[in-house]
Amino acid sequence: MSETSPQAVNRLLAALPDAEYQRLIPHLDHVSLPFKQVLYDVGEPIEYVYFPQRAIISFLSTMADGSMVEVGLVGNDGVTGIPAALGDNIAATTATVQVPDSAMRMEASLLKSEFGRGGSLQSLLLRYMQAQHAFATQNAACNRLHYLEGRLARWLLLVCDRVESKELPMTHEFMSQMLGVRRAGVTEVANALQQAELIRYTRGKVTILNREELEAVSCECYQIIQGEYARLLGTKNG
Repeated sequence: MSETSPQAVNRLLAALPDAEYQRLIPHLDHVSLPFKQVLYDVGEPIEYVYFPQRAIISFLSTMADGSMVEVGLVGNDGVTGIPAALGDNIAATTATVQVPDSAMRMEASLLKSEFGRGGSLQSLLLRYMQAQHAFATQNAACNRLHYLEGRLARWLLLVCDRVESKELPMTHEFMSQMLGVRRAGVTEVANALQQAELIRYTRGKVTILNREELEAVSCECYQIIQGEYARLLGTKNG
């Protein structure tokens, strides 16, 4: 078990009343999440759910030609495997660790049982699902309507909020896959942000240098997504 309180690190767990959290403790295991670990693949049963600490887990949709795009992400604001709580434990996307760290893991069947008890956990997970739906719909609109510069800034800010660090381990290739664009396009935009001294990019790492200006460059979707999480879950990133 980590020396840092898991309840304090994962915001969803932290939002639970202490009595409900104490009931979950015997069923929570602290696990490491290495880079690129696949937690579950599309079409596979969801055996475990994960409450990330400072890890980022991406939900990827894969096309017939092998191309992938990120359709959702979870960090210390939430939990993976939500469909299992609703009674459907077959994964519709691939869940992959994109920023390594750790998480609290629970058997999916136990989360389903706890959800069925009602109470604060059920209410919290329903609000979290609504926040995730808002994220997905805003992300879809953003990818269709906004320029790459604003989209990349928005995505970097969302990841920064969830790892609680300005240093983000990622490559141009990874960012291009997450945004569903060509690597050359991400490289061009990232270089422009670096020349403006908003970020610094070294091999395999992006450092946010000027968060306020990066928010100004970001499209409106960052504030909309942030606002929905704050409204529904009482959390404020950034």
